[in-house]
Amino acid sequence: MLEQRFYGNTLHDWIISLVIIIGALILNKIIILLNKHVVQKITSKTKSKLDDILFKMLQSPVLLGIALAAIWFAARRLELGAQVENGILKAYKVLTVVNITWFVARLVNALLEEYLAPKAADKNTLKYLDNHLMSILRRAVLAIIWSLGIVMALNNVGINVGTLIAGLSIGGLAFALAAQDTIKNIYGGFTIFTDRPFRIGDRIKVDGFDGFVENIGIRSTRIRTLEKRVVTIPNFKLVEASVENISEEPMRRVLMKLGLTYNTTPAKMNEAMSILRDMPNRVNNVFEKDLVVAFTDFTDFSLIITFVYFIRKNADVMETPSQVNTEILSAFNAAGLQFAFPTQTVYVEKGS
Repeated sequence: MLEQRFYGNTLHDWIISLVIIIGALILNKIIILLNKHVVQKITSKTKSKLDDILFKMLQSPVLLGIALAAIWFAARRLELGAQVENGILKAYKVLTVVNITWFVARLVNALLEEYLAPKAADKNTLKYLDNHLMSILRRAVLAIIWSLGIVMALNNVGINVGTLIAGLSIGGLAFALAAQDTIKNIYGGFTIFTDRPFRIGDRIKVDGFDGFVENIGIRSTRIRTLEKRVVTIPNFKLVEASVENISEEPMRRVLMKLGLTYNTTPAKMNEAMSILRDMPNRVNNVFEKDLVVAFTDFTDFSLIITFVYFIRKNADVMETPSQVNTEILSAFNAAGLQFAFPTQTVYVEKGS
């Protein structure tokens, strides 16, 4: 009975090929159990995480490789015809390269996630790299690996990749001409990622919009304005525009013009300026350096004191000026200093 032929092969040959495939599946199960109960326990005791990553990423490609090898040997034992055998051979070559590429991609992705991603999350270690750029970098690296793998797989089955690319280049040129704005936006996105004029979460001013960056995409950037509206700006416009990154300011500058009445004496004027110079000691988060206090102008209605101070970074830029203004009002009132307002004095001369 075993010598009976089915589709050009004896039943005996079909059974042996099936046993080879079943044996590969059993071997895969054994490898899974060994890796789970033996290898992982050994690698977990080492200080380095590299061996843990290597064995974890290697398991699935190895299992697929064993299955492919078993199918290959099982098929080689059978007489399936030249056309079928040639198709199996090409499929085996392609899948082998794809399997190797899969392993390399998994390994590189795991290494990036383990060693580079934590540094990207910490702004103190890699200031030029953040989580968003890390995501773009990961995709770019994986795209390169898979592109190389696909090229190698096509070469293995006799496809001339150079000729294929040349044939696509004419259509690519026409597509590029029709998608100039898209290409400009993609280039603009690449420029933003490399130059780093701002990051996600930064407050910026551009083209009359003031808000926080919510997303930096390949084609456009989304900003949440102070009115809580979302504005989408094409990347090429951001590259060409003047972008003011408010979040990068080391401190916030505040300019005030204080007008006192004309009956203020020089002594009282000096007292007023002394109160302003002492403001860093009176209000928290007022920077003690670069303080400017000067009696600058005689205007129609008032004597002007120019007061320039700086708010420390990360301080509340609304609460701190409010505290400063309150302190000025309280101190000036206590000192008897009067703020000027538009007035007009009329002198009437009596006749003799």
